[in-house]
Amino acid sequence: MADTLSPEERSRLMARIRSRDTKPEMYVRKAVWRAGFRYRLHSRTLPGKPDLALAQYKVAVFVHGCFWHQHGCTKTSRPSSNREFWDRKLDGNVVRDARNRAALQALGWTVLIVWECGLEEGTADVLGVLKRLRAMRSMKNDRSDGCPGTITVIPCAISTHAPLGPVAGHRPDLPARFDCVKPMP
Repeated sequence: MADTLSPEERSRLMARIRSRDTKPEMYVRKAVWRAGFRYRLHSRTLPGKPDLALAQYKVAVFVHGCFWHQHGCTKTSRPSSNREFWDRKLDGNVVRDARNRAALQALGWTVLIVWECGLEEGTADVLGVLKRLRAMRSMKNDRSDGCPGTITVIPCAISTHAPLGPVAGHRPDLPARFDCVKPMP
């Protein structure tokens, strides 16, 4: 199907799409802030510049749009015009996301992704993980001393929640979005 907009109109429309401060990102940010967690925005020192970086807990949170990051839900589709460009662009986004996630995990960070289609559930899951980490830090027998690989109480059930399944749900060749249990050192 041919584009119904002129190239100038399409360019103007695409230029208005933001990569930061989107409504879903603001929703997650406000919820995390209200819960008493403080974070850095788009930290350039971390791979992939996560939307939220909570250094105290070594947690990086990404808020992904289902279309741009190819989640695999009903909001995921591919434009029919200029197919080659869009396939290269969207597949590149998925590969880059996997590379950034692996780099963060190699640095000892826990990576959480909130998908646009499951915004409320994903935000609640992120808050649950952060609250568990906060509780672990305040325990007398706290083993999470900031060293990678010491988080052991985050339940794996979080990673099986439908909107929080593996990246691009239909692509089992990509690693899971985040590891909910890390091995003890």
